Amino acid sequence: MLIRKRRGWEMSESAATPEHLFRGRRALIKAAAAGSILAAAGPFLGAPAASAESDPTADLYPAKRNDRYVLDRPVTAEKEVTTYNNYYEFGSQKTISSAAQELKVRPWSVVLDGMVDKPMTLAIDDLIRKMPIEERLYRHRCVEAWSMAVPWSGFPMKALVDLAKPLGSARYVRMETFMDAKVAPGQKQFWYPWPYVEGLTIAEATNDLAFMVTGAYGKPLAKQNGSPLRLATPWKYGFKSIKSIVRISFTDKRPKSFWETLQDSEYGFWANVNPEVPHPRWSQATERVLGTNERVPTQLFNGYGPYVADLYKGLEAEPLYR
Repeated sequence: MLIRKRRGWEMSESAATPEHLFRGRRALIKAAAAGSILAAAGPFLGAPAASAESDPTADLYPAKRNDRYVLDRPVTAEKEVTTYNNYYEFGSQKTISSAAQELKVRPWSVVLDGMVDKPMTLAIDDLIRKMPIEERLYRHRCVEAWSMAVPWSGFPMKALVDLAKPLGSARYVRMETFMDAKVAPGQKQFWYPWPYVEGLTIAEATNDLAFMVTGAYGKPLAKQNGSPLRLATPWKYGFKSIKSIVRISFTDKRPKSFWETLQDSEYGFWANVNPEVPHPRWSQATERVLGTNERVPTQLFNGYGPYVADLYKGLEAEPLYR
């Protein structure tokens, strides 16, 4: 008899959303993307989001779910995820969803450059259509000790790395968001080191979990969640998951990220989740589940250790957990 041991981050089938309810909702979203019921479905579909009618890739959603990635808790309600946002380009408060609608996400280009075989600039729609779009259920753990569970759509970051063809001497990936203070008032705050920059090692970027996000909840990504292209690294604190990316560069030098530049004693390059390593100003032992009154224990690597723990062997002298 084959006995399958459930991993710490998995949930039982009985705890998941009933199949007929989930499939019904996906069918409704698919119809909305086609434009037939979008207006009538507004309250059901959630908070302000990028219009499916204006997104040339809307036909790609809902994407087929990759069943390898499962949760230990229900998916967070879309309204919570699209109205409680960290996006400092539009303000330091969580209620930036309306302000973020000023960001124009078409046309949009992404530059792939640095230590690559041939630098290129791709229109976002061309890039997305080159990639194997799928849906993944991921947990997201903010450094502020709250969490959510989201059905992201997008593609493995490894597919993008393969497209860029980095040189063998490249060791890191540096990512950069847009810079336009005319539509993003937070970028007028000169004490922040704009534009937002993040980085990963090549090994992290090509890990199975590293995911480039283009959609959520069965449709194109909402602007306040980082449209048209963001990163999801679910084993790291949320500030690593850079939003609205315009440049991806390959380098042999470790990038210094936005928050690391601002306060490196609190926010480092690695930023792996660890409940036993507190933030200098608060505990990381537990997390508040967004949309509930529940606090749950935080897990090492946010519960994704089986995927990523081997990445950090031999790096124990590094500050891996901030």
